[in-house]
Amino acid sequence: MEQEKLLEVRNISKSFPGVKALEDICFSVKKGSVHVLCGENGAGKSTLMKIINGIYKADSGQIFVGGQQVDIQDPIKARSLGISMIFQELNYTPEMTVEESLFIGRLPTKRFGRVDWKTIRKETVALLAREGLPYDPQTKLKDLTVSDLQMLEITKAIFHDADILIMDEPSSSIAQKEVETLFEKIEDLRSRGKGIVYISHKMDEIFRIADEISILRDGIIVETRPKEEFNIQTVIAMMVGRELGGDFPKEEIGLGDTVLEVSNFTGSKGFHNINFNLHAGEIIGFAGLVGAGRTELVRALFGLDPHRGGTLRLHGKEIQIKNVQDSIKNGVVMLSEDRRRYGLVLIRDVKENVTLATLSRFFRGGRLRVKEENEAVEKVCRRIRVKTPSIDTQVSTLSGGNQQKIVLSKWMLQNPEILILDEPTRGIDVGAKFEIYKLMTEIVSEGKSIIMVSSELPELIGMCDRIYVMAGGKITGELERAEFSQEKIMRYAMGMQ
Repeated sequence: MEQEKLLEVRNISKSFPGVKALEDICFSVKKGSVHVLCGENGAGKSTLMKIINGIYKADSGQIFVGGQQVDIQDPIKARSLGISMIFQELNYTPEMTVEESLFIGRLPTKRFGRVDWKTIRKETVALLAREGLPYDPQTKLKDLTVSDLQMLEITKAIFHDADILIMDEPSSSIAQKEVETLFEKIEDLRSRGKGIVYISHKMDEIFRIADEISILRDGIIVETRPKEEFNIQTVIAMMVGRELGGDFPKEEIGLGDTVLEVSNFTGSKGFHNINFNLHAGEIIGFAGLVGAGRTELVRALFGLDPHRGGTLRLHGKEIQIKNVQDSIKNGVVMLSEDRRRYGLVLIRDVKENVTLATLSRFFRGGRLRVKEENEAVEKVCRRIRVKTPSIDTQVSTLSGGNQQKIVLSKWMLQNPEILILDEPTRGIDVGAKFEIYKLMTEIVSEGKSIIMVSSELPELIGMCDRIYVMAGGKITGELERAEFSQEKIMRYAMGMQ
């Protein structure tokens, strides 16, 4: 007997100025199942989910919840129908407490409209205990980890009686141990008869948790099948619509002279006595577990955070990096792990974001050379294959992967000598990852150098010439390409010499 459909969309289409985002989409989620939605960035996944959640209005088509046709005008209506969406980029109020977060929009009151905090506290304690979450109700959200916040969002969805949960890249910024906890929670939800839409680019995750897989490409569902009828290669081929030619387009490039020497570099927090070097045409990687100090190190190298000691030499000459301007002046730029906070101005358009760091070069005689600026932006966006209706499109409307490419475009326009990439492919599909890998190869073939931080070991092994491993704020190992193995890296990452 076929499982009951909790959610079904029929013939959904949606267009934006200059682009057909979705065309004739049919998609359903069954009771007690996980339906994985795959697709490249810009394929239309987020648009479809935002229509289901009432953020966008479809141009045509119908939505059915529990077999009944519904009109979802906004997220409040979606929530009343038992639909809850957990976004990849978590939006929360840092000063809000756990209990306030759970009850926001539905605070119980007593006489004269006073908030009934006693009831809120009692229900919060009971809910957290039932879901196995060890938080104090009065803990502020700013004191929780990303994983904690995601678990809290899932708990909130359960608390609001959601039967359909949409999870957009929920594992993109959490450690493997936390991923296991997330999967346990998903299995628990499935056993309760909930229907889950899970958006992910990670093939190991997809084949571990999916019951069904749908592949979206260029706004069209190209295939929906049970998981057992797919394999990794067929999923990737259908997602990108082309052969990728191998996972990692790494080329052997003869290394040049030493570009950067870092000696006894010590931060105000997170790392100390760091020593490494970087050659022209080289990609070096930094591996390590969460809390190893990798991000703290590259932030200090870029001047985002202060450092307490150590020396930096560029081409043998000592340099001072006290702020980001010093770093850029010396030809060092950085793509941050948190693109929305440090890399983009979301309310501005593509062109303004791309030329943010180089705007002065388009001014002559006190006038902005708009034609020259437009040509430069369009050229770099074509090179990095940014999917956008136009360079005048607001960045906040683009997918996460295309936002990442915008940050990369901004720095490539700067023509840097050293490019620091902190988790450059986080939340990006396999096709876009391959494009970034190719771009990295192009960059180093021009004699430039790359420092890459990544939590994905296959990525580091596939793209780096050398890997430094960190644990507890120190470098615990250095591996040449011939020595690379996941086992060796993990031993060093766990402090096992």
